[in-house]
Amino acid sequence: MGMSPDNLASLAYLGLLGAAIAGWFLVQNRDRLGQVAQQAAVWTLIFIGAIAAAGLWSDIRDEAVPRQTMIGAEGIEVPQARDGHYYLTLAINGVPVDFVVDTGATDMVLGREDARRAGIDPETLDYFGSATTANGTVRTARVTLDSVALGGIEDENITAVVTDGDLAGSLLGMGYLRLFGRLEIENGTLVLTR
Repeated sequence: MGMSPDNLASLAYLGLLGAAIAGWFLVQNRDRLGQVAQQAAVWTLIFIGAIAAAGLWSDIRDEAVPRQTMIGAEGIEVPQARDGHYYLTLAINGVPVDFVVDTGATDMVLGREDARRAGIDPETLDYFGSATTANGTVRTARVTLDSVALGGIEDENITAVVTDGDLAGSLLGMGYLRLFGRLEIENGTLVLTR
């Protein structure tokens, strides 16, 4: 794949600009050229490392936490992450929220920060319910979400709970997952189909 004339012109311009700056810098520091060369080499390596990290970031992120993929209009595939969990991103009231799939959880559980981002003020809720977690019992408040979207699949008026405890994220329990006609795990991939 070749470079376009605009890309070549931009590259040539940047090369000339870089050469001019380097020439000025060398003239200004001609008495300390050995030290300047060493510093220039260090900064060049830092620059190359930053470019490589930026270029590879999406690959690194996808390897650490794989992303969901729509299959047709009514299905989604989720690869298992390195930690053994399945992660889904749903739009809650139009705001993206990351969830850990938890088939052992009865409800969709929003952490306080995720609830706040979705337009729910945790301070005004009535925490009449309770849930048992790995960290003990926490108080919960039942809420109704205006909209929950997973890819192109959107539902309205979905019941969830907000926890009053220290939940690091949000859990996607059976209260939402049972809306799918098929839920299966095969070869490290979770498949949800309506």
